[in-house]
Amino acid sequence: MGTYLNPGNSGFSEMLKSDYVDKTGMIGQINRTIGTKQKLTCISRPRRFGKSYAAQMLCAYYDKTCDSHELFEKYAISSDNTYEKHLNQYDVLYLDMTQIIGEAGREKFIDFIKEKITEELKSAYPALKTDTAFSTTLINAVEANGSKFIAIIDEWDSPIREIPEMEKPYLEFLRTLFKSSGTTSRIFAAAYMTGILPIKKDGSQSAISDFEEYSVLEPGDFADYVGFTEEEVRGLCEEKEKDFDRMKTWYDGYTVGDKHSVYNPYSVIHAAGSGKYRSYWKKTSAAETLMTYIDMDQDDLQDTIARLITGERVMVDTDSFQNDVGTFNCKDDVLTLLAHLGYLTYEEEPDSYDDDAVVGLMRIPNEEVRTEFEKILRKAKHRSLMELIRKSDQLLKDTLEGKRDAVAKAIADVHDSEYAPTYYSNEQSLRYVVKMAYISCVDQYSKVEELPSGHGIADVVFLPKRSSTLPAMIVELKWNQDAEGAIAQIKDRNYPKVLTNYGGKIVLVGVNYNADDKTHSCEIEEYRKADGAAN
Repeated sequence: MGTYLNPGNSGFSEMLKSDYVDKTGMIGQINRTIGTKQKLTCISRPRRFGKSYAAQMLCAYYDKTCDSHELFEKYAISSDNTYEKHLNQYDVLYLDMTQIIGEAGREKFIDFIKEKITEELKSAYPALKTDTAFSTTLINAVEANGSKFIAIIDEWDSPIREIPEMEKPYLEFLRTLFKSSGTTSRIFAAAYMTGILPIKKDGSQSAISDFEEYSVLEPGDFADYVGFTEEEVRGLCEEKEKDFDRMKTWYDGYTVGDKHSVYNPYSVIHAAGSGKYRSYWKKTSAAETLMTYIDMDQDDLQDTIARLITGERVMVDTDSFQNDVGTFNCKDDVLTLLAHLGYLTYEEEPDSYDDDAVVGLMRIPNEEVRTEFEKILRKAKHRSLMELIRKSDQLLKDTLEGKRDAVAKAIADVHDSEYAPTYYSNEQSLRYVVKMAYISCVDQYSKVEELPSGHGIADVVFLPKRSSTLPAMIVELKWNQDAEGAIAQIKDRNYPKVLTNYGGKIVLVGVNYNADDKTHSCEIEEYRKADGAAN
């Protein structure tokens, strides 16, 4: 066994000794491409979504220098009709591009790959002629041993993300293997590449456009193998006796193709093991530059980020994204990158104005990712966003101190700012302004809209996070009525009932907008749960 040629099955074997969720069905999908025109597969996924797990699994399955029957016999692939035909039948070329860059250096990694693979081929096949071009050496190896290669490239886009100046020679290297006329079919039975980004565009077409691409935005038949499904997470929680509802709040929320409840695998496994529900995002070069992306002055990007943080969904056109981390022609390119990195999730819905069209919408997927945005929210350098945060902090303070006139004025200021909706004409637009006004609450509260409680639905409920000592807030909105009526409705319909198990104080907030004189008004009371009264 080698490092780059036939790495064996030890990596996958180690994975099976910990909490393993069966994703071996993906092997059957790859098997069905072997020897066909669709034999080149590129699957891009966000960070921490099991890319390396899948690569190790494929190495263990295809590597002909080991016997992996025992590893796979109790998993889904063992019942696939392609299972025995391809199990341990190929020489595997395995490249972990992140590791290779670290070992070879930023500018020498391509020569390093050629040299190391050639050395290991020569060791495995001593009579092999290797004083030729790299692709010719591979052809000679196929002819010498009688079987083609399976190529598995993990973190394929690492050079593009980390060494922009090496992008062209790297893509040209891949092109010599996976696009040259006749060469690919002579060398490879199949190839599997995975990374964060889809294949790089280079103008009219990709340098390696023969790959069938499956991104997190368009996963096709591989949607089941990107992230954990709700059924898989529920089973893991039952096995580990963990709180499924908390797991769902923290790590659910991604949409992948037609799968609308997809969990972050890395974080689920860690939470299931430790019992601690929190953010497990680790610092990487991509994560560390999140602030850089958010601070970019692209169109109205800051306004859009603020809307996302309040829980809104925003429309995004993903077509112009160039599949790298440095080419941004518009705001939508930045947002598309954030979706590929896992900071946002993307879903398509029918266009309400065109029955034959769909629109792409993005949102922050879950509590884990929201905490990452919270961390950078107060560090934002954009002046208008900084001012919004400052005013929001003061608004929360005034609300909890019962300063109704100051609260009404603060909401009016947001209404008059660049963050207001284009049409301020109903209670829904008022709700948006109120959410934006309280934007800094995200680091102290979990916000729930239209929460069923008592005999009605509360407009907005702010629930203190476990680490917060602040009271809960129930906000009721009115349009062309009065703030006193909003407070009365909260009490008459017993909205505080939803907080029956909450032991702290509850503040009731009523907000009204009068469209005739264009004024906001506010009433604030403290609710006493003991007797249902308010102060």
